[in-house]
Amino acid sequence: MEKFDNTIPWQHSHIFDNGNPLAERNTRWAVWLTAIAMVVEIAGGWIYNSMALLADGWHMSSHVMALGLSVLAYRAARRLAHSKRFAFGTWKIEILGGYTSAIMLVGVAGLMLFQSVERLLTPSPIHYDQAIIIAILGLLVNLACAWLLKDGHAHHHGTDSHDNHHHDLNLRSAYLHVMTDAATSLLAIVALFGGKWWGASWLDPVMGIVGAGLVSAWAYGLLRDTGRVLLDAEMDAPVVAEIHDAIKSEPVEAAVSDLHVWRVGKGSYACILSLVVDEAVAPDDIKRYLGVHKELAHVTVELNRVRG
Repeated sequence: MEKFDNTIPWQHSHIFDNGNPLAERNTRWAVWLTAIAMVVEIAGGWIYNSMALLADGWHMSSHVMALGLSVLAYRAARRLAHSKRFAFGTWKIEILGGYTSAIMLVGVAGLMLFQSVERLLTPSPIHYDQAIIIAILGLLVNLACAWLLKDGHAHHHGTDSHDNHHHDLNLRSAYLHVMTDAATSLLAIVALFGGKWWGASWLDPVMGIVGAGLVSAWAYGLLRDTGRVLLDAEMDAPVVAEIHDAIKSEPVEAAVSDLHVWRVGKGSYACILSLVVDEAVAPDDIKRYLGVHKELAHVTVELNRVRG
């Protein structure tokens, strides 16, 4: 049997995602800013007896870990990009980072809820002036981090029609972490002013409870979105319907007998397509029909000929 050594024309790269260098750099800056603010808020909440401020500080600690995970995920995906161990590239390392940070948020939300309820049942005096200053500083840090991460997000997106479905979920996890923390900081400020001006000291722990609810809702959304990618549960993605439409609209009479589509990058999908045809056609012809959909980065076609 003749051995074919010249396989180069049929080989292709398994790097389906180019990473997000700007987001990686900005996320590193966000880690340092958030870590400094976290230490200040936790210390201030403890010293000045503010549950809303302390809860915001603990919440911010989860962001430090989550942002750190995002940076590590970017770095690991980049450094392992050429490793042959990964059948479809390393992009899902980033998704795993986002999923892990969402799980961490669930735990932090539970801690915030427990501490807030405890403070609501056993209130103690709060040093409002000092706590307000620290909370405002925390909010400013959150907004600065959100600006950094949003900037990386905006520069990364392309212009194709599916941009809304091609989010960098690792960057989204980092961005929503700081945005949620900004909301929690704002709630803390409202609670502290309410307590100072109107004597509504109960607002402080109540805002901690509200913050726990916000964190839980956000964590659920991120767990859902990253979980879908990790489990390859995206057969309802628009590209699946586009594949069916492309096959129906071409001159070759073909029926889809099996189809598997899963994501291998922010805007890239792999596809295994099995067709039943009643005339001679080459797999390359089918791939050419599907080539108009640029998000299909890796296509495997199986043809089953109906014989009379």
